[in-house]
Amino acid sequence: MAFLNMLRKRLLGLLLVVVGVSLITFTISHLIPGDPARLIAGDRASDAIVQNIRHQLGLDLPLYQQYGRYMLDLLHGDLGTSIRTSRPVLEDLQSFFPATLELALAALLLSVLVGVPLGVLSAVYHNRFIDQIARTLAVTGISTPAFWLGLGLIVLFYGHLGWLPGSGRLDEGLEPPPTVSGFYLIDSLLAGDIPLFLNALQHLILPAVTLGFVNLGVVARQIRSAMLDQLGEDYIRTARAYGLSRWAVILRHALPNALIPSVTVLGLTLGDLLYGAVLTETVFAWPGMGAYVVKSIQALDFPAVMGFAILVSFIYVLLNMAIDLLYRVIDPRIGEVS
Repeated sequence: MAFLNMLRKRLLGLLLVVVGVSLITFTISHLIPGDPARLIAGDRASDAIVQNIRHQLGLDLPLYQQYGRYMLDLLHGDLGTSIRTSRPVLEDLQSFFPATLELALAALLLSVLVGVPLGVLSAVYHNRFIDQIARTLAVTGISTPAFWLGLGLIVLFYGHLGWLPGSGRLDEGLEPPPTVSGFYLIDSLLAGDIPLFLNALQHLILPAVTLGFVNLGVVARQIRSAMLDQLGEDYIRTARAYGLSRWAVILRHALPNALIPSVTVLGLTLGDLLYGAVLTETVFAWPGMGAYVVKSIQALDFPAVMGFAILVSFIYVLLNMAIDLLYRVIDPRIGEVS
C-alpha cells in the first residue's frame, strides 16, 4: 500500500512538472525578441510570405490557443514539429539523445570513480592535509564554469600538446559504427572495430572530463558528509573492538552505509549532467541534444526548445522515482516507515 501511495504521488508530481516546465518554457520562448517566420523566410521575403509562414506554423493565434494546442498534442505524445528541421521534435531528440546520454554516463562514471574515493579520504583524514586538498578540489569542481574548463582543456590537450581531439565524436572521414545502442563505444566493440572504439574513446575524454569535473565536487562533498556521520556511530567502534583493521571497517561497514543517503545525489547527478551537457556539447561540437537545443534557440525554434526541456525534466522525475524504489531495495525499513 505504501508503494502504491508513493507511486501515485510521483506520477502526480510528474504531471505537474511537465505542465510547469511547458508553461515556463513556452512563456520564456515567446518573450525572446524575434520572429521565427522571418528567420525562415529570410530578410528579403515579403510581408505576405512571412504572414503565410506564421499562419502555417500557428504563430498568428493568441498565445493561450498556441499553448492549448501544444498541450493537447503533448497528451498524445507529440512534441510538435521543429521549425528549423521540419521534422518531428521527438524524432530529432531520439536521434541526438544517445550521444548526450553516452557523454553524461561517462561523466557520471568519472565523478563516481574520483568523487567517492576523494570523499572517503577526506572523511578518514578529517581536518588533515588530505582533507584540505580534497575539499579544495571539491569546491573548485563546483565553482568552475564548464565552458571555461572545456576551452582550457582544448587549448592545452588539443592546441598545444596535440594528445586528444578537440571536437566531434569521431575523426572526419570515419563512418559511425552500425547502430545498435547509439553509443559509439559499445557499437564499435559489438562490430569488432577496435580502432574505431579507440578513436571514439579519445573524442569522449575531454568533454567527459569537463562535464564530470563540474559534478565531481558534489559527489565528493556528499560522500564526505555521509562518511563522517557513519564514522562516529557506535557500530564502528564495536567493529574496531572486535579486532578488524581500520580500512576493513571503513570499506566493509562505513562506506556501504554512507552510500545509502548518497544514492539521491548520485542518481540526480545524471539528470544534472543531461542539462549541463548543453554548454559542454557546444564547446566541443558534440552532436547531442545540447548542441541541438542551442541551435534551436538561435533559430527561435519554440517546439524544439520546449521538447528538450520537457524530455529532460521527465527523465529527471523518473530518476527520482527510481531512486525511491532503490531506497526500498537497499533499506526495506524506509518502506515500513513511509
